[in-house]
Amino acid sequence: MILFVTILLPFAAGLLLALFPRDRHREIRVFSTIIGAALAVLGAVIFSMYDYEEGGYQFTDSFQWLDAPLNISLSLGLDGISAPMVLLTGIVVLAATMVSWNVQHRPRDFFVLLMMLVAGVYGVFVVRDLFFLFFFYELAVLPMYLLIGVWGSSSDFGAFLRPKEYGALKLVLFLVAGSVLVWTAILGVYWAAANAGTPTFLIEAVAGEGSDLQEVDFNEGFKHFQTLFFPLFMVGFGVLAGLWPFHTWSPDGHVAAPTAVSMLHAGVLMKLGAYGIIRVGMVLLPEGAETWMPVLIGLGTVNVLYGAVSALAQRDLKYVVGYSSVSHMGYVLMGMATLDRLGVGGAVLQMFSHGIMTALFFALVGVIYDRAHVRDIGVLGGLSKRMGVTAAFFAVAGLASLGLPGLSGFVAEFLVFVGTFRTYLPLAVLAVIGAAITAVYILRLLASTFFGPMDPRWEHLGDASRLEMGAAGMLVVTLVFVGVWPLPFMDVINSGVADLLVRYPA
Repeated sequence: MILFVTILLPFAAGLLLALFPRDRHREIRVFSTIIGAALAVLGAVIFSMYDYEEGGYQFTDSFQWLDAPLNISLSLGLDGISAPMVLLTGIVVLAATMVSWNVQHRPRDFFVLLMMLVAGVYGVFVVRDLFFLFFFYELAVLPMYLLIGVWGSSSDFGAFLRPKEYGALKLVLFLVAGSVLVWTAILGVYWAAANAGTPTFLIEAVAGEGSDLQEVDFNEGFKHFQTLFFPLFMVGFGVLAGLWPFHTWSPDGHVAAPTAVSMLHAGVLMKLGAYGIIRVGMVLLPEGAETWMPVLIGLGTVNVLYGAVSALAQRDLKYVVGYSSVSHMGYVLMGMATLDRLGVGGAVLQMFSHGIMTALFFALVGVIYDRAHVRDIGVLGGLSKRMGVTAAFFAVAGLASLGLPGLSGFVAEFLVFVGTFRTYLPLAVLAVIGAAITAVYILRLLASTFFGPMDPRWEHLGDASRLEMGAAGMLVVTLVFVGVWPLPFMDVINSGVADLLVRYPA
């Protein structure tokens, strides 16, 4: 039941928040933060209780929804790949609720939508039924439109104006287009499974996992089914993962979103896309995956280089971090496409590391924008003199981004590089070049924003509040902990990767 609680708790919290009086702002914020703390504790408990030596799905539950012929059930389970994602979600949600105390406009409605989004995220990570996976996937995506369109901010660089409504609409249109591809592929899988005598949406039943299950032969009655349908999952989920060239919604969405939504967007939602490729595409269609992985790793390499070069050219702090997210998600795509034990394990750890790192980045960018009401790097400078704690935390996030040893980014990227060197040597070299470009724009960003002479107009700025420091400090501690002692994470991740790669004999 513990996994059911992870979905039910934020969903029920959202319903309860809707009953709060609209003007009880403090009570709304306190209640939301308590729910965030409960989810963080719950995620830590679930992760620590997962038995990596046993592996496989654990904490399983099933609730039948529709009988034959559809056979749809709310089937729950957690493996070594989804366990760190549940932990990641809990940490980021708590940090996001803590930094959202400065939301003044309709905070009740804001937190209601935020909790519904979180319920959808948890649902994707713990369900084993394709129908409900898609349902929760949409529940996680659709609140973004209102969260950005109502509580977001517009970008203004003189003659260049990008309204928040543009970012919200662009994000939803791209993600709904990707969802159409995913739903089409899910229906195709169900159709093929029904033709093979297994009419079900249950992932294990379709994949043949378990001694009493028969694996579906997707090629029976439909030649090259896997080769035709895997790209639908790859592109459909890849849109949310920031896959080039379908990534353009992401930086605009990041920039327009309020701080907490940017943290969840980059920290968790983009991971849903990568997770979907692994959990659905790579598990159900291994032959199709093997056929298309050279394409995926090629696009992932473009992600790394294009995102890094684009970040180098930006002046808006949020755009820098937004394009940096596109670049770092490229490492995730490259790692999973290697089909190498170290590469895929590094990709999953990079999902966790990047989620914490970008949540920290956007939390601190929110602190700066809340004080200065400006994100233009060209007019910022010397902020460390007035915002010392913010500068120190931002430096940690930047050093994790460029892969400094001792922080989580180094471990994750190192594993991805090793896996890529063992499988696609030329692309591994390009990925290392991308890491070098990352170092350039991160160090330049730190220098231009926090050091050097300070404009007199920033003399009045204050540092982060206690709540903001607490949220950022929690994220910093996580980055350091994983960087110094990654073994507990890799033990869990490797158990899930081993089960996945059984389908890909060398």
